[in-house]
Amino acid sequence: MFSKACPKGMRDILPEDVLIRERVLDTIKRMYRGYGYNQIEAPIIENIELLTGKEGGENEKLIFKILKRGEKLVDCKDNELCDLALRYDLTVPLSRYYANNMASLPTPFKAMQIGNVFRAERPQKGRYRQFVQCDIDIIGESSVLAEADLLSATVGTLTELGFKGFRLKLNDRRLLGLIAESCGFCESAVNDVCISLDKADKIGFDGVRAELLENGFDCAVVDEYLCCVNMLITSDSPLDACLKTLGERALAPINSLKFLLEFMSKQNLDCEVVYDPTLVRGMGYYTGTIFEVALSSVPYAVAGGGRYDNLLGKLIGKDVCACGFSIGFERIVNLIKEMNVDCGDRDKCALIVDANIGNAALIEVYKKAADIRAEGKVCSVIKRINNFGLMLNQLKQAGYGALYTVNIDGECKKFVEKS
Repeated sequence: MFSKACPKGMRDILPEDVLIRERVLDTIKRMYRGYGYNQIEAPIIENIELLTGKEGGENEKLIFKILKRGEKLVDCKDNELCDLALRYDLTVPLSRYYANNMASLPTPFKAMQIGNVFRAERPQKGRYRQFVQCDIDIIGESSVLAEADLLSATVGTLTELGFKGFRLKLNDRRLLGLIAESCGFCESAVNDVCISLDKADKIGFDGVRAELLENGFDCAVVDEYLCCVNMLITSDSPLDACLKTLGERALAPINSLKFLLEFMSKQNLDCEVVYDPTLVRGMGYYTGTIFEVALSSVPYAVAGGGRYDNLLGKLIGKDVCACGFSIGFERIVNLIKEMNVDCGDRDKCALIVDANIGNAALIEVYKKAADIRAEGKVCSVIKRINNFGLMLNQLKQAGYGALYTVNIDGECKKFVEKS
């Protein structure tokens, strides 16, 4: 007998949860379309070379690989067994999509992608191996206008979904690199240093220091680096302190961050905007501004993204600037469920027909149901069961506010529950 359990790390989604998810998706799509983003679709399967190009950071260790099929498997060596894989995010596949279709796309191109991604990570509460991502990206805009548009659209969308008390954190990968190098790390070590710094909110600075020392970095260099980062955290004017320490080579990223801090503070949104020198973002493809949105009510980010100007050039053969932002859809849905937001249809009715209703009467019932649906309402025709009380409770839980009983002759009456 086969197992009735879901595959490990997967889940079934019940109708009431699907309804919430669809309502959230409808809001996200409506808001993003209002900002001029065009929805696109790409396959969930990509060539494995694309997904293993050292751009996905730690996520490349979590790829679901797909074996070659049929004759292709014959005489394969171990490292040649797989040629395809399930996508682990939407940004890397977007680079392939754009390279393949750029002749048919405008410049700049404002893309919206919503779809399932897959990561073979250890399942735990709130984390699954298949989950939905909601991305917006701007390709072909080199100025800070791209970041400003993405930030405004994302925070505006989260506000429309009913959230308040945002904390928008900004940083720049260029600054992260300059700070690390100014403290004595070589350029090739910057990525490893940033990966450790990214864990500061979980393991603290002592944990970051221990990890860097364990990775073989010089103690004096590590201590100077952490002292510099801590100085920026505690400074009243961290970006000015950064400019004073790093000089003119830091001017471009600092000016971009200053503009975005001013821009978002004047957007009439319930949003605290800060420069966070410890913000890193895990993906290896980020090259400039990076950002995250957190809520005061939860300890984790609900959206994040950044600029990735080098990713598309590897496929196209010339530099193409790009920037993107992703909403943590699954986290947002869980928070909305906790808020007990009513996501049900307001005009749902059920026609509960007698179990022995005749064919002619049933035809008339469906005509009536069609008239109700033509008014824009949901109408479900359901056969009455013996346990009528259970049926009523289930219909109410499903959001059916108007109930009608239909007798064996097709006569329809509104059901009024006795007090």
